[in-house]
Amino acid sequence: MMIGRTLGLYFARRFLSAMMIVFLTIFALIYTLDLVELMRRAGDSVGAGAGTMAKLALFRTPATAEQVIPFGMLFGAMASFIALSRRLELVVARAAGYSAWQFLTPAIILALVIGGLVVTVYNPVATKFKDRANTLEAHLFRRGGATLGSVIWLRQRSIDGEAIIRATALDSANDTLRGVQFFVMDERGQFVERVEAPVARLRAGYWRLEQARVVSEDHEPESYSVYLVATNLTPEEMRSALGPGQAVSFWSLPGIIERLELAGLDTTRYRLIYQSLWARPALLVAMVLVAACFSLKFLRSGGLATMVLGGVVAGFGLYIATEVAEDLGNAGVVSTTLAAWAAPLFASAMSVLVLLNKEDG
Repeated sequence: MMIGRTLGLYFARRFLSAMMIVFLTIFALIYTLDLVELMRRAGDSVGAGAGTMAKLALFRTPATAEQVIPFGMLFGAMASFIALSRRLELVVARAAGYSAWQFLTPAIILALVIGGLVVTVYNPVATKFKDRANTLEAHLFRRGGATLGSVIWLRQRSIDGEAIIRATALDSANDTLRGVQFFVMDERGQFVERVEAPVARLRAGYWRLEQARVVSEDHEPESYSVYLVATNLTPEEMRSALGPGQAVSFWSLPGIIERLELAGLDTTRYRLIYQSLWARPALLVAMVLVAACFSLKFLRSGGLATMVLGGVVAGFGLYIATEVAEDLGNAGVVSTTLAAWAAPLFASAMSVLVLLNKEDG
């Protein structure tokens, strides 16, 4: 017997409202904490007023909140199932002949729909806000956008052959590398020349090196005010290769992966992110099933605290397993597909096994 439309919509509405309350609470908490931290940093920057910091925190929060959506699904599912049990609505549904699988169906369908919307709508929007936040933050705190730190290495392939690029800083706002060395090789992989420059600006189809010094085996070192090196990289691909992968939109990933491969760059990280986004609906479904394992118990028998604690521990265990699998995939130990899908599918299978044992004997 299929669950009725009215009852199914009622369960779905209760589940959705609980999940949204949890997610918006977490979103507000992340925003508040980030705003407090940014206000602390604002004292060292000119022009970083309260309004600017509030806008920057708002731009940064969606990308961070995206990472906690699975927990919003877990806690929302547990809250809705416990509320339905407390009000004896699940008892009435069972008495009417509905099994746990039937009143779990609306929650599972809703988890799939939310997962699809997160991947196709929320992720691109959060990415755009994150890009705007990076630009604003670079202007406020990084003195022109130059991000200093460890040495940057980049490899490219162009019509002239390959080149290995070493730089000491990235100016993402202006698509510029600082303190650069280009080790240029021909199409056969033989060393041609080394080009050193304080600044290399990425333009359409070439790098523009200023105050460059060219060293080769056959000629004396020469200096140029401007020196051009061909490239197939675009500014977006350079930022993707050097910046955080999570700042890349779901819709942009296939094209970026293809072009980075043509440029001779490693795409493992981006393949993993792409597969992880595809697996996001499966992860949300796994969270619903995990919540159901610990939340469908009749509350009059007691043990509410144990139920909640067990669900939270299981949910965090699934999250940790997902992170470990992704680390293994990023390191090349397992394939990116296996790394992204293994933990959600295994957790779903184990949860179904537990529910079959509890509900169907």
